[in-house]
Amino acid sequence: MLATLVRRAACQPSISLTCNLLHINQSISALPLHLSFSTTTRTPSPHSAAAAAPAAAKMDAVGVLMMCPMNNYLEQELDKRFKLFRYWNQPQQREFLTQQADSIRAVVGNATAGADAGLIDALPKLEIVSSFSVGLDKIDLIKCKEKGIRVTNTPDVLTDDVADLAIGLMLAVLRRICECDKYVRKGAWKFGDFKLTSKFSGKRVGIIGLGRIGLAIAKRAEGFDCPISYYSRSEKPNAENYKYHKSVVELASNCDILVVACALTPETTHIVNREVIDALGPSGVLINIGRGPHVDEPELVSALVEGRLGGAGLDVFEKEPEVPEQLFGLDNVVLLPHVGSGTVETRIAMADLVLGNLEAYFANKPLLTPVV
Repeated sequence: MLATLVRRAACQPSISLTCNLLHINQSISALPLHLSFSTTTRTPSPHSAAAAAPAAAKMDAVGVLMMCPMNNYLEQELDKRFKLFRYWNQPQQREFLTQQADSIRAVVGNATAGADAGLIDALPKLEIVSSFSVGLDKIDLIKCKEKGIRVTNTPDVLTDDVADLAIGLMLAVLRRICECDKYVRKGAWKFGDFKLTSKFSGKRVGIIGLGRIGLAIAKRAEGFDCPISYYSRSEKPNAENYKYHKSVVELASNCDILVVACALTPETTHIVNREVIDALGPSGVLINIGRGPHVDEPELVSALVEGRLGGAGLDVFEKEPEVPEQLFGLDNVVLLPHVGSGTVETRIAMADLVLGNLEAYFANKPLLTPVV
């Protein structure tokens, strides 16, 4: 009925427009009650999807605790997007945690500082721990699972850099690259050639842990015609071209270069001990791009000093940043300050993963790289 009246009004000359509109208005008023219109917004049913989904958090109100300085870009972006607390700037950290216990909903850590049981218990509103690293040994995963706290890390984006560095350490140790550099700088070349070194191509490479990083190292070493063998908790179906060994001692006995590339767990702490080092022998080289506690450091130092091990390339140490001073005078050892993923490109990609995981969580979206 209403549509018919409107069409008629539109077809009338303008002189009768007012009359027609008045007629339409009167007709609307005469419509049955059940056809009346309402401008009131309906409240969704408690059982509707809109009511069931939790409201996304207002990002700049979310309290995020950054455990230590780790990346300027990450710190700046966290400060822009969230309510950032810098833990290392707090002179009284226990009092700070008590005061901010109800404000902090996220923790950002790294390979140095994460979220242990004490920190988790001190933050009753904690919902997510986002790690600026692949390794999770600084996070109490069991505690997180018990409390329903989500955990993320930064896998894949740093694989290439760490694998590249592992190959670099092999070359640096065998070809004495750092020692050659010093030789030139101090002017010794004028008085004679540098001593002969050891070839890398064709060396037998053994890898402890054939995960993402271990596999990337293996593929790179294959480019140097190196036979690859490995040890892990079980034989890998995607490694049919590599020889599997059932123990680390057996692996060390059958390689020239032993690479530590596994995750740090209670089971892998000191996985490289005196027995493994002696099996590697005075011509063998140890490369550690995993975690410092993978290696029994006093035993490693003794073996290098006594000549029971041929050399070592170390990016990680048991009590970082402390490094055994006995290693400083050894030319067959290359020491790095835990820089496996330390490139501009990779650290930005890692930071973006941390940020992306936090924003996804507080927007009720799937996490990018969930662990727990």
